[in-house]
Amino acid sequence: MANSLHVKKGDRVKVIAGKDKGLVGDIIEVLPEQGRVIVEGVNVVKKHTPDRSAQTGSKDKGGIITTEAPIDASNVQLVVKVDGSEVVTRVGYERREVTKRRPDGSEYSATRSVRIARKTGKEI
Repeated sequence: MANSLHVKKGDRVKVIAGKDKGLVGDIIEVLPEQGRVIVEGVNVVKKHTPDRSAQTGSKDKGGIITTEAPIDASNVQLVVKVDGSEVVTRVGYERREVTKRRPDGSEYSATRSVRIARKTGKEI
């Protein structure tokens, strides 16, 4: 089973270390087995790609492509809105009571883990 991270795809995060320190962006992709995330507009690199249109018949022109590279998940911190402003917070987990339904239609009570923002105490 892959390691889980404190952030998920679509979360808004702030970079707290590295060359892009202070930038805020949304997570595009999470790589839990490597412990890395790809954040929109952060760690932008240029890749030189060859022209492959003659080989594959596709429209891969080649050239210099600008894209985001992964950064370590420990270098980002979750951002939540508090009174209209964005503040960084740690992520906590809480067990909440839920009602589940069996295939035969009967219901039963169980608990589910939800992420909460430590700064506000609200569910993310």
